[in-house]
Amino acid sequence: QVQLVESGGGLVQAGGSLRLSCVASGRTFSTYAMGWFRQAPGKGREFVAAFSLRGGVTNYANSVKGRFTISRDNAKNTVYLQMNSLKSDDTAVYYCAAASRSVLTGSIDYWGQGTQVTVSS
Repeated sequence: QVQLVESGGGLVQAGGSLRLSCVASGRTFSTYAMGWFRQAPGKGREFVAAFSLRGGVTNYANSVKGRFTISRDNAKNTVYLQMNSLKSDDTAVYYCAAASRSVLTGSIDYWGQGTQVTVSS
């Protein structure tokens, strides 16, 4: 069992930055591929960024490439999402995800509870 707890969301002006954190507890953090999804009002949940299972490869949605950076600290069981140059379209609830194989397949084993990010224009 893995528990994921996100933090760092909030209200920010367009062009600003936020850093989200996701702390994992339970089974060994490093044995999971970790990533972030988001869900905007009235829309489905969409992929944002992820690490591969062994953490050597990162992937990003086209909409956030060059603006968002995913990173992890295995010693702290934490994955981060640094979000820069935020736009109103980035407004969503952001979810941390853990997958035993790949986050990209959408086959997620564990979800966090979500943290709200609101970007004002």
